Amino acid sequence: MLFGDEHVRRYEETDGEVGHDWEKGAPCLILTTKGRKTGEDRKFALIYQFDDDDNPVIVASKGGAPEDPGWYKNLQANPEAKAQVKADKFTVRARTLEGEDRAKLWEKLAAVWPDYNEYAKKTDREIPVVVLERV
Repeated sequence: MLFGDEHVRRYEETDGEVGHDWEKGAPCLILTTKGRKTGEDRKFALIYQFDDDDNPVIVASKGGAPEDPGWYKNLQANPEAKAQVKADKFTVRARTLEGEDRAKLWEKLAAVWPDYNEYAKKTDREIPVVVLERV
């Protein structure tokens, strides 16, 4: 099982041949954000699904921790980032979904990673659902 930096490294080396299909078959992408304090690139392997416009959508769950993950805080500071889905590499602008759009895509993501529903029960925060719109 791949995790963290090793997951990112193997994914990038193989254009997603290794690492795209992750635990329980959940698909992963690589998100590269600018560190909000350092300005350095930060890379993360994250579970995703596509929305109706073929934009990747991700969940800032951090396993149900009380605070948002660092990558989401980076996107709040600078919503422009880079994404890689298999061999497809592109620039994105992140936008947090709300209301019906959030609920619809939450269900789609929870269908491939049911643990998201458990994470939501563990925290008081509303876990952000983020669309990565191609720029």
